[in-house]
Amino acid sequence: MILDFEPGDKVLNPSNEEWGIGQVQSIIKEKITVNFQNVGKKVININNIKLKKLYDQN
Repeated sequence: MILDFEPGDKVLNPSNEEWGIGQVQSIIKEKITVNFQNVGKKVININNIKLKKLYDQN
């Protein structure tokens, strides 16, 4: 499976929007470590939680 994420990308967890915007820190197989504004670092299993990538509006 190829993920559309790389370190530095900004993401949201649609299931927990109160976590705020997160920044991808690392990706190892199906696990993505994300540092969220309001809850800190979380390890997300992309098979269980679908993150939404934020794109620059420039």
